[in-house]
Amino acid sequence: MKKAIFLDRDGVLISNTDHYYIWKQDQLEYVDGVFRNLQMLTERGFLLFIVSNQGGISKGLYTKDDVMKLHEEMIRIFSKNRIEITEIVYCPHHPEVEKCLCRKPQSLMIDKLIAKYTLSKEGSYLIGDSETDMEAAQKAGIQGIMIKPNRDMHPYISFLVQ
Repeated sequence: MKKAIFLDRDGVLISNTDHYYIWKQDQLEYVDGVFRNLQMLTERGFLLFIVSNQGGISKGLYTKDDVMKLHEEMIRIFSKNRIEITEIVYCPHHPEVEKCLCRKPQSLMIDKLIAKYTLSKEGSYLIGDSETDMEAAQKAGIQGIMIKPNRDMHPYISFLVQ
């Protein structure tokens, strides 16, 4: 079975220091070390997935199309840096507007990817910067790795890339 790294988006891959909601390409600022770290994880045989809550859609702050355009740009930049993101999934809901089963801390986004790609739970990890990320990992039956937001993840993942 294949092993995977599930990555939260904002605060893990792209900086959310100046923006809580990120949907415009000019807001894309990658966290230090992201390209090197993802290259190392790929070299160790991990498939990479992005799982993100995007409640600003439900709140009417931006659209699904805005998010898709941002994700296309991210895929382009990652590809340019020799990094393949297998799939990006996101929850467009916000609990103040509507209830759902997919928003982290629920594990539905992760569960679906595990089933779709026949992934090993034992060999997979979620890298996130919040308790909701860790709770989603636990519910999905995978290991959670909590990092400090907007910081190089290498000190937290060094055991995976040795």
